[in-house]
Amino acid sequence: MPVTARYRPDPRHLDLGESFYDPVEAAAFPKHVLRFRNDRWAASVGLDGLGEAEWIDHFGRFAPLPDNLPQPLALRYHGHQFRVYNPDLGDGRGFLFAQMREGGEPEGRLLDLGTKGSGQTPWSRGADGRLTLKGGVREILATEMLEARGVPTSKSFSLIETGENLMRGDEPSPTRSAVLVRLSHGHIRIGSFQRLIALEDAAGLRRLADYVIETYWPGALEEADPIAGLYRRVVEAVAETGAAWHAAGFVHGVLNTDNIAITGESFDYGPWRFLERYDLNRVAAYFDHGGLYAYGRQAESLHWNLARLAECLVPLSDLERLEPIFRDFPRIFDRALARRTAFRLGLAMSDSGHDPGREPGGDDEAAVRLAGDFWTAMAADTPSFEQVFHDLLAGAPADRVAASPQADIYATGAWPDILARLRAADLRLDSEAARPGSPPESPPESPVDMPIGRVEDIWSAIDGADDWSMLEDAVADIRAAGRRLRSGG
Repeated sequence: MPVTARYRPDPRHLDLGESFYDPVEAAAFPKHVLRFRNDRWAASVGLDGLGEAEWIDHFGRFAPLPDNLPQPLALRYHGHQFRVYNPDLGDGRGFLFAQMREGGEPEGRLLDLGTKGSGQTPWSRGADGRLTLKGGVREILATEMLEARGVPTSKSFSLIETGENLMRGDEPSPTRSAVLVRLSHGHIRIGSFQRLIALEDAAGLRRLADYVIETYWPGALEEADPIAGLYRRVVEAVAETGAAWHAAGFVHGVLNTDNIAITGESFDYGPWRFLERYDLNRVAAYFDHGGLYAYGRQAESLHWNLARLAECLVPLSDLERLEPIFRDFPRIFDRALARRTAFRLGLAMSDSGHDPGREPGGDDEAAVRLAGDFWTAMAADTPSFEQVFHDLLAGAPADRVAASPQADIYATGAWPDILARLRAADLRLDSEAARPGSPPESPPESPVDMPIGRVEDIWSAIDGADDWSMLEDAVADIRAAGRRLRSGG
C-alpha cells in the first residue's frame, strides 16, 4: 500500500458506539473516471503516493484504507431546516469513510474523509443517494475559493465521474453523476446533539459531549465547567467562520443546524454564491423566498443555531453559565470580522495555527474601527465586491486605485479617509518578513472571482465538450490568488 509516513489512521468515531451511526455499503457505480484529486491535501495526510487505479479503488469503490474504518458509517443526526425541526435527517447520500491525523503527527488535527453522492443509506428517505457531476464541480469551486480567501473550510479531495444518468428538478436532466470525497475537520454537528435531546438520551448526550471535548476542544477540560468551555469554543469558532464568509463575500445558502459543524468549519456546499456587488439581501438558494439565509443575515442565523446548541447543553451545565457566552456572540463576531477584513486587505498578520491561510493577530482597536468604517462604506456605495479587495490589497497602492474601474468611488464619501488609514505604515504587512525568500506574486489586472455566470461557463464546457481545461485554469487562478493574499501582495 503506497501510503507515506505521514499517513496516521485514527478511526476515532467508532469510540462513540453503534447508536451514533449505521454501517453502510457504497453504491456499485458502472464507471469510474477520475476528474479531480487534491494532491496538496493528499500529501498532508500521507495519501499522495496513491496511483490513479489505487485512488479510484479507495475513493470510487471505497475499499477501506489501511488500519482505518472497516466499513463506511452513515452518521445519525437531526436538525432545524429553515427553523423547522426535522427528526428524519442523517447521512442520506454520504458517509464517513476514514479518519486520520493531519501532517503525520500523532497530535495533529483529526481529519475526516467523508462522501457526497456515494449511494443510499437508511437515511435517504427514498432519494437516490447520488450527486450530479455539476454539483461536484460546484463544490470544488466553492472550497477552492473559500480556502484561498482564508475561510476555515472543508476541502474537495476527490471527484470521480460514475457513469449514471440522474433526473433532477433543478437542473437540465438527465445529467451526469459523480461521487465527491471531502476532507474536513469533523462531521459532528449541532444536529448531532439535537437528536439526543429529542430522544431523551441523557447518557448519549454526555458521551457525545465528552467525545467532542476530548477530540476537538481538549482545552475545555482546564475550565471549572468543561461544558461551558466547550460551548464558548464552539461559539468562537462559528463566529470566526461567519466573519470569514462575510469578508469573502460568500453566501452559504442553507444554514440549517445540521450544516453547522461543532468545530466551526464550513462545509456542505449546495446553492452557494459569491457576491458580485455588495448586497446584504443576496440569497443563494432559489427556495429561500423570505431571505432567511441572505448574506447580511448569516451572522444572525449562526447565532440562532448556537442558541439551539445551548439548549442541548443545559442538561450538562446550566443556563446561567451558558447564556453569557451566547450573548457575547455579537462582540466575538465583530472582532472576528475585523481580523478577517484585515486579512483580506493584506494588513499586519500572524500565523493562524491550523488554517492553511494566515490571519491577523490580536484584537487591535484601530483595526476594529477601520473594519467598521470599511463595511459601512461598502453598504453605502455597493461597489463591485472583489474589485475592492483587488484594488486595496496591501495598502491600497495609488497606481492600482487610480487604474480601477471604480476609481471614482474611492474619491468620494468615507473612502479617502479609509485609503489613508490603509496606507499607514504600522498597518502594512511586510511580505518578505512574512514569507522569507518568497516575494509576493504580482496581482493580475483584474480580480479573481467566481460569479455564477463563470460557474455556468465552466460547467457548459464540461457538459458540452467534456472540456475540463476551464475548471483546471480556474483552480490554478484561485490558488495563485490565495498565495498572493497570504503573502500580503
